[in-house]
Amino acid sequence: MLQRAQLQDRAMGALMGVALGDALGMPAQTLTRSEILKHYGTITSFVPPYDDHPVSHGLGTAMVTDDTEQTLLLAQQIIAGPDRFDDALWADVLIRWERDVRARGLRDLLGPSSKAALEGLASGKPADQVGRSGTTNGAAMRIIPVGISTPPDDLAALVGRVTEACRLTHNTGEAIAAAAAVAVVVSLGVAGFGFDATLALALDAARLGNRQGAPVGEADMAGRIALALRIAEAGDEATLAREIGTSVASRCSVAAAFGVVRLAKGDPWQTALIAANIGDDTDTIGAIAVGMAGACAGFGAFPRDRVEQVVRANALDLGPLVDGLLQVRKRRERQTTKVVS
Repeated sequence: MLQRAQLQDRAMGALMGVALGDALGMPAQTLTRSEILKHYGTITSFVPPYDDHPVSHGLGTAMVTDDTEQTLLLAQQIIAGPDRFDDALWADVLIRWERDVRARGLRDLLGPSSKAALEGLASGKPADQVGRSGTTNGAAMRIIPVGISTPPDDLAALVGRVTEACRLTHNTGEAIAAAAAVAVVVSLGVAGFGFDATLALALDAARLGNRQGAPVGEADMAGRIALALRIAEAGDEATLAREIGTSVASRCSVAAAFGVVRLAKGDPWQTALIAANIGDDTDTIGAIAVGMAGACAGFGAFPRDRVEQVVRANALDLGPLVDGLLQVRKRRERQTTKVVS
């Protein structure tokens, strides 16, 4: 069993990975690979978005987007209510978050699945029905706190936690499967596993996740992830982007994130660099991929100067969230042990 300092190192690596990958990919989001080259050349460090960027306008160098902000909001919700996921409260959190984003004059608002779900909820539809068309990557981009706070010993329970967190906005087989695979990598990473050692259980989680929610979208998310991993083993980021895709669809960007970690051989900073230059949904691919890499490599594997830049730019204080999520994890470990015994 890992010592507390080691658990904290892995958990901090996961949360910091979300922020760092998000911030490095932020200026390139929605752009094609050729457009990234035109505006920035090859991204090798944090840069501001070009003037009047369609999504990132108003953000500065090393600043994070909705990916990180919603991840931290989900972490807060888990810590505040570890025994039951409150859909109504989560809806209110997301609505208030978007209102604040608008007040800040930013353009990076709720994604299409989350927006449609909240509109459905406002029109009177039940919370467990409004997300039954959401197949985009919004659930996977913010799922990492579920992986940190849930031990990997009971796969069904872990996928159940993922399903609860997805239910409101992304209650489909594709989205739940994608988020479940990411959460398992993080859960195992926090437990001390390297990236490659997490993959078999992550694919099992994707298969189980595909049977949850509405049978909408990609029916074999595990197959998509496995394909991305094979492509990454033999190819490069251009091939991965072309063959898998890097759009907001979970079947593309989440699978691509797994391939990016493999291309980078699990190194968090190299993972962030590949994600930032891969095209299209670069901030989300970065958030997911570097979050997984960080969980498996630990916070100590990050370049300290890059971390400090992201922390300063966003006034981040991740320590209390890491401690809170690990307390929830310990509580759930005791519950699992009690059930088994």
